[in-house]
Amino acid sequence: MPDQSGKCFIVTGANTGIGFEVSRVLAARGARVVLACRDKAKAEAAMTRIRQETPHASLVFLPLDLADLKSVRNAAALAAKEPQIDVLINNAGVQGPPRRLTAQGFELTFGVNQLGTFAFTSFLLPKLMETPGSRVVATSSGLHRNAKIEWDDLNAEKSFKWLPRYSASKLMNLLFVFELDRRLRAAGAPTVAVACHPGLAKTELGRDSWFGTIMMPLIGLFLNTPAMGAWGALQAATGNVKSGGYYGATSVHELRGPSGECIPSKQAQDPQLARRLWAVSIAMTGIDPGLQPVR
Repeated sequence: MPDQSGKCFIVTGANTGIGFEVSRVLAARGARVVLACRDKAKAEAAMTRIRQETPHASLVFLPLDLADLKSVRNAAALAAKEPQIDVLINNAGVQGPPRRLTAQGFELTFGVNQLGTFAFTSFLLPKLMETPGSRVVATSSGLHRNAKIEWDDLNAEKSFKWLPRYSASKLMNLLFVFELDRRLRAAGAPTVAVACHPGLAKTELGRDSWFGTIMMPLIGLFLNTPAMGAWGALQAATGNVKSGGYYGATSVHELRGPSGECIPSKQAQDPQLARRLWAVSIAMTGIDPGLQPVR
């Protein structure tokens, strides 16, 4: 990765796992890193760990709870006070049982992974577009490939199974970021949108499920560590990438290995589905990014 001095990156969910590794590497390359996290104590502990490796790292905590649109709005207003924002890395996400709700009453997986990310990005777009070459990065997963969006039950009031809901949210992340990039290109904006995935990496994401407690230690041994899982996000954020591209682990069915360009599912590239999700996200959050659709 080239030197990132003079650039500012916002990383959501930056205090642990892949978000921490992304922040650590960016700081070591000279970037200013805004750690957007729910928990101040955990964010400060993460910054202390980063400074042990990079003593003069430029780091700042941004309070952000993607499960509360009021917090999202306040965080974006604080972030917009930065002199510039070069890259927004939407890394934070949730998964696992039981069914829970956001502050506004949305099912948590959908509310955080899609609606919270959609809202935070929307609020920050005007600031991002002040900087030529700025980027929005969205983190998806290989689980998007077999996902199904329950359009008539987005809040899981009829049925809730955590893994299908998580998979659907990762499909939504791709639909959103590709639609965002299409609209940015049509508007002649100086900002691009890029997607990434970590392969299968050991993180704390599944800590509330049997998968997280039993399988994650094994994943760290045989597939990706958090540092390896961060490669896709780092490439998407700083590398020579295509507008609207998708980057991440390229070996063993995209489960591990070096980051490179990947091909998302046909469903993830469907503009009609993307426009539907865009409209639903506006309707549910009351937040409109203001970009016109591409026909």
